[in-house]
Amino acid sequence: MTSVDVDTRRFRQRLLDGLAASITDGGFRDTTVADIVRRARTSRRTFYEHFSGKEECFIALLADANRSMIQQISDAVDPGAPWKDQVRQAIETWIACAESEPAITLSWIRDVPALGAPARELQRDAMEGFIAMTQRLTDTAEMRAAGISPPSRQLAILLLGGLRELIATTVEDGGRAGDVTELAVRASIALLGPS
Repeated sequence: MTSVDVDTRRFRQRLLDGLAASITDGGFRDTTVADIVRRARTSRRTFYEHFSGKEECFIALLADANRSMIQQISDAVDPGAPWKDQVRQAIETWIACAESEPAITLSWIRDVPALGAPARELQRDAMEGFIAMTQRLTDTAEMRAAGISPPSRQLAILLLGGLRELIATTVEDGGRAGDVTELAVRASIALLGPS
């Protein structure tokens, strides 16, 4: 990787961090490009070298957050643990990720739907990433020994969409994502368990 590539990545990350900080302080809707570049300590020109506008920057921020969450969940699950413990590890990590940046989680819930087609693509890409992760995490010797096989795409969508909506409505109603941990673990065990 060249020094230009490293600088490009560094500036892009600073812009994403600037947006995240601005969302935390005042929400996405009230954030301006000027807020982002001020927090990133860079110029508008640099911003527009990376993004066409704050919406594109927001989508990039959320895409990175989804990839990070998938990696954190994958890393947290011990494939040698009893299968129900693996489910708990995955759910607890998902919820911990959501709680680690509550303003971003709330912005995902409230602001993404208003962004139209680019946001729909983000949502679909995120779902595909989570489906692949779920299928990969359930394709282990411990799961097979318990009579569990990777869920079909449709079952994974049902599970993941249900969990996402449960967390979203809880947060929108003023609760914490962690408030639904036990219910989410029980429901996931029921859906993934041996038939």
